[in-house]
Amino acid sequence: MTPDQSLQRGAALLAESGIPDPQREARLLWRNGGETGDFLAMVARRAQRVPMSQILGYRDFYAHRFIVTEAVLDPRPDTETLIACALGTTFTRVLDLGTGSGCILLSLLAARADAQGVGADLSDAALEVALQNCAALEIGARADFVQSDWFAKISGTFDLIVSNPPYIAACEMDALQPEVRLYEPRMALTDEADGLSAYRIICDTAPTYLTPGGRLMVEIGPSQADAVAAMMAGAGLIGVQVHQDFDGRDRVVAARMPK
Repeated sequence: MTPDQSLQRGAALLAESGIPDPQREARLLWRNGGETGDFLAMVARRAQRVPMSQILGYRDFYAHRFIVTEAVLDPRPDTETLIACALGTTFTRVLDLGTGSGCILLSLLAARADAQGVGADLSDAALEVALQNCAALEIGARADFVQSDWFAKISGTFDLIVSNPPYIAACEMDALQPEVRLYEPRMALTDEADGLSAYRIICDTAPTYLTPGGRLMVEIGPSQADAVAAMMAGAGLIGVQVHQDFDGRDRVVAARMPK
């Protein structure tokens, strides 16, 4: 089979499985597997709706390439809104709750050479991926990773706390794309409740770990801005703001501690 025939066969298989833009995805898989003879095996996995990032082993996010496995949430362009908001402020010590691949924390530290940070996650497997990404980006000792149930194992204070917590309600899970519902870690997607449980913990506890004037920034689902903004205000944070993503949807809620 010639390369063109292989590409046509791969695109046809992807189209049959309902993959949007099968030609583009087939070309991407060919660039990563055509020379090694793995192309059709990769196509077969993608046809089963395995996420592209898990097949390739990486995802390009913000300014860097991050290792991705089934143990972590696939970094998404929407989350780059959180990076942009954070980099619009000053910080030297940052805490990333539910760090997953480490893409948020490491993107921030890579952009701020004088900053240090802690990434916390309940999953040992996720932390292993974060450590690999930390090494690949040569962040070194500026980043520390801790197994922690939110703030449980966190000490010290921070002038920035960020998080992209599980915010999908349990009743919404069945409607997700197969790539997300079947292959990404469920604990990173849903709180198995109304989608707001993590925000209640984060907003209630964050003031204890924020320096005077320190900021809390969280990614949200598009319908959660009012609820999360009210939680931050109720916790005593001030200057609550809602930021939109690149598609104009509410995506980040931010507030700060009084000085």
